[in-house]
Amino acid sequence: MKVIKKISSLLIVGIFIQPPYSVMAQDGNAGKNIEIHGFLLGANSVRTTGEKPTGQEGHDFLLAEERVRLDMFGWMESIEASARVKGDFLHDNVSREFDADLREAYLDYRTGDFDFRLGRQIVTWGIGDLIFINDVFPKDYVSFFSGRPLEYLKIGSDALRTRYSSELANVEFLVIPFFEPNNLPTSERFLFLDPFSDVSTRNEQEPETAFENTQLALRLYRRIKDFDVSAYAYRGFWLSPNMKPDDVASPSQVIVFYPELSVYGLSAQGGALNGIVSFETGYYQSRQDQGGKDPFISNSQIRILIGYQRQVWEDFTVSVQYYGEYMTQYDEYIESLPEGAPLLDEYRDLVTVRLTQLLMRQTLELSFFAFYSRSDEDYMIIPKVKYNFTDELSALLGANIFGGPKDAPNFGRFDKDDNIFALIKYAF
Repeated sequence: MKVIKKISSLLIVGIFIQPPYSVMAQDGNAGKNIEIHGFLLGANSVRTTGEKPTGQEGHDFLLAEERVRLDMFGWMESIEASARVKGDFLHDNVSREFDADLREAYLDYRTGDFDFRLGRQIVTWGIGDLIFINDVFPKDYVSFFSGRPLEYLKIGSDALRTRYSSELANVEFLVIPFFEPNNLPTSERFLFLDPFSDVSTRNEQEPETAFENTQLALRLYRRIKDFDVSAYAYRGFWLSPNMKPDDVASPSQVIVFYPELSVYGLSAQGGALNGIVSFETGYYQSRQDQGGKDPFISNSQIRILIGYQRQVWEDFTVSVQYYGEYMTQYDEYIESLPEGAPLLDEYRDLVTVRLTQLLMRQTLELSFFAFYSRSDEDYMIIPKVKYNFTDELSALLGANIFGGPKDAPNFGRFDKDDNIFALIKYAF
């Protein structure tokens, strides 16, 4: 009964302001255009285990917030220039604070075969479905694990992007001067197993904003017969932190840092075998410890992804992926590992399955996504039901279900954070 009451409360979101509007303004002489769109979003996620993190007594909620999105886009046809600002204003009922989230803010300019984008932008590379190899740009796993809409998994990068288009190949080059790490769950809101939760002092060391720390990313891509083929290169940092304790057996301080990283990869995706076939690979070169002798710096890796998607019948799609990760200097890693430190496998793998069924003239969507790691013996399951009442109004109900050993590096340690989430969205 308690769970039923919680689910009911999640689905009740009141909107007490006058419905917003969209605007289209044009100056016929100057060729200036402006569009304003956005949405209202009520998002709630309740932990089903009944346990609460320290410092949030009285809260079963991982997420309880209201958001207003404004997306303003303007362009001048005469000089092929445009600008976009996309941001959220939100109220967090868990922290009881108001905040703003600038999602994107950039200028675009096109001349000949070149186009440029300067400012905060969300960049998506690679072909994986919730598995990222050559997409080396920041992610928000707090949003993903707590049930926010999928778009919030990506974090914007403040960058200059240059793109060149030609018949031979297309080139995309990014310069990212400011470091932006992944946003990872913490014990403030989650109950996951943190091996350093009892350590009182954490010294976080992010890369300084300096010329030598500028991140560079390059993508070459073109279509070859029925396949979209890309090559990638990146020089920057690991976006998820490494941790080094002052004493493995009884740490009193942990240094949180982001080692230097280079990534070189390939991907190809196209029609084959009565469906869509995908392949992606990447070599992760851990530049700060290329010999693999420092156990507190992520080792160099080879990553691969093989995927297949097919529409089995009308409006029913099945996709599967296999992901593998191989540590290249495993013997050196074993020799340098301190006594009592957790041991990682030389080869880790992961399988995903996505099922999607559209019903009632595609207004009702049933979906199921699952991660399962044979090597780590853990999993994450995400069932969802979404219904579009109108083109503007939709509701979604889903769950994040975790399982596996509590010391598993990915999903098992979130076993106490199983949650049910509900979203109501009104677009304008």
